Amino acid sequence: MRPDLEATAERVFAALADPSRRSVLAALAADGPATATDLAARLPITRQAIAKHLALLTEAGLVTAEPGERRRIRYRVRTAPMRVAQQFLAVLASDWDDRLDALKDHIER
Repeated sequence: MRPDLEATAERVFAALADPSRRSVLAALAADGPATATDLAARLPITRQAIAKHLALLTEAGLVTAEPGERRRIRYRVRTAPMRVAQQFLAVLASDWDDRLDALKDHIER
């Protein structure tokens, strides 16, 4: 895998390692764009913590900030980095699948 794609996958995995960030991302995916205040009203996480999680998710490329009315920032999910991470996992799975299939064939003989 290309180094830039591998770096993207690494950022995605690091961002998604935290359950609170996964909750924020899941809320955005389920309900659409929202502000940090909107998310704090829906999740058992403080607005300040959500703002920090959104900053990390933005840095990983998983969300994008969009200006809204009255200077409020709305966050929207970006799926491209997740697809890169899925491709990274698919490559790893393929390597293991091939090896395990070869082992299974060897044992069955």
